[in-house]
Amino acid sequence: MKKMTVAVALCAMLNVGAQAQTQQDLTKDGNGGTTDNVLTYGMGYHQQRYSKLDLINKSNVKRLVPIWSTSLANEYGEQGQPFVHDGTMYAANVKRVVAMDVGTGRIKWNFDLDWDAAVPRVVCCGLNNRGVALFDGKVYVASLDAYIYALDGKTGKQLWKSKIAEWKDGYSITGAPSVVNGVVMSGMTGGEYGVRGFVVGLDAQTGKEIWRRHTTPDPTEKAYSTWPQDDSYKRGGASTWITGSYDPDLDLSYWGTSNGGPWTWKGRPGDNLWVASVIAIRPKTGEIVWHYQWTPAETYDFDGNNENVLGELTLDGKKRKVLMHADRNGLLYVLDRATGQVLAGNPYVKTNWATGVDLKTGRVVETDVAKRLRAGEKVELEPRWTGGKNWMPMAFNPTTERLYFSMLEETAIYQLNPDLPVYKAGERYVGVTNTTKERDTTKPWGYWGSVLPMTGKPAWRTPLVDLPSWSGAMVTAGGLVFTGNNAGDFAALDEASGKILWQFKTPSGVNSQPITYTYKGKQYVTVFSGLGGGTSSKRETAGKVLPAGTVWTFALMD
Repeated sequence: MKKMTVAVALCAMLNVGAQAQTQQDLTKDGNGGTTDNVLTYGMGYHQQRYSKLDLINKSNVKRLVPIWSTSLANEYGEQGQPFVHDGTMYAANVKRVVAMDVGTGRIKWNFDLDWDAAVPRVVCCGLNNRGVALFDGKVYVASLDAYIYALDGKTGKQLWKSKIAEWKDGYSITGAPSVVNGVVMSGMTGGEYGVRGFVVGLDAQTGKEIWRRHTTPDPTEKAYSTWPQDDSYKRGGASTWITGSYDPDLDLSYWGTSNGGPWTWKGRPGDNLWVASVIAIRPKTGEIVWHYQWTPAETYDFDGNNENVLGELTLDGKKRKVLMHADRNGLLYVLDRATGQVLAGNPYVKTNWATGVDLKTGRVVETDVAKRLRAGEKVELEPRWTGGKNWMPMAFNPTTERLYFSMLEETAIYQLNPDLPVYKAGERYVGVTNTTKERDTTKPWGYWGSVLPMTGKPAWRTPLVDLPSWSGAMVTAGGLVFTGNNAGDFAALDEASGKILWQFKTPSGVNSQPITYTYKGKQYVTVFSGLGGGTSSKRETAGKVLPAGTVWTFALMD
């Protein structure tokens, strides 16, 4: 039986007149809807993480102060995004879902996500949960052991629970679900364990599975020709651990896929669709309408899961609807989001395995470093397998047409093992030897930066010397970029220059996703603090930062 705590009388008072979220509400979130709510992952289906709010701006941000903080009682880390509806804030981590009063932080209810103590054995890179989905008065959340739950948004009562996959086979879920037209979509993770990736669609009312779209093809599909003509596709990876964006006009949802299984391409020679790719799918059926592969024949652990941001860019004097993606492989891509045509693909950090994308062929142009690695040599690889940008989401300002995100710059020592790994369910399936080159401590770990989408060149970069940033970014019409770092600093930067205008030290690392919204006519900013992630964060912060999950909400001092 799940454990649930409910402040019944308070909940009843605060939810009088509350309206369930409709599909129209979700479509308008971050796109002309009320600023009192944040209903979708990425502050809009487009995942721009942009707010038109400007009550907090460059001229007054120094007056920003914390107004409440609430414990999430979680030592595993906070990578999630807060969600807000009708005066209630929802937070999720691997241990629980918490509903809070948006004005005070007082807890209305919490719902424990129980899982077997052995589950972390099959979770690669930290015990994470990146958020919930809201629809029709319900809160949808995934658990680490690969279940999806539907909860009553007012009380936290469990309405249904659906098993998505078997965790003992290496499957887990760390991403937030997404709801489109009554279909709850979820990805999964497990690319280090020889899983077969998929996106699943469930009925939002019942939890019944409607469709399952695998991200490696079987022998009946045309894309199977990019694989060995055997059953390696069944262990081929391509997990889908970051929430897909959605274009309501095209009715397409865009999901990135991870590394192949095993990591070494020698175990699966070929381009291996749809590994390290983006797939554009129909939410109603799971049909793949188009795809584009970021890294053909992927062998570097360059997951292609990073968020796919939807926006418009001015190209040749005309607005064009595009998809923007900063990949772990060090390249920044711009695609036509209706067709998948690649319009740009350029390095945004130091990248030595490729020079960019040949726009005539649409393929990455690999360098001698990549060729030597594929031939079995030990090489220095830039970026490191953690990427020039990892999962931490970027923001896009539709007015400036610039991207804002945290960048990483490290070098890997990388070699494909001569012997192929042997697959065993629930065990790591890699086949490479990888270490990190010792850092030059006079150089930064990476940067907070503003980047031009079509060139990958920085408009500005703010060096991160002490510790790197694994935090998402948010940009506002007030000329501010909000983000954080592993030291626990939550900061507001000048959007035009990258100058730090304000910062606040939270108790633990900020590696989460800030939001902003209004409540009773006043603008607020909320972020989670709580060091988390995989071995990289532990290495970077050892002896410097301790875990502790908390919610922090800020407003201008009156």
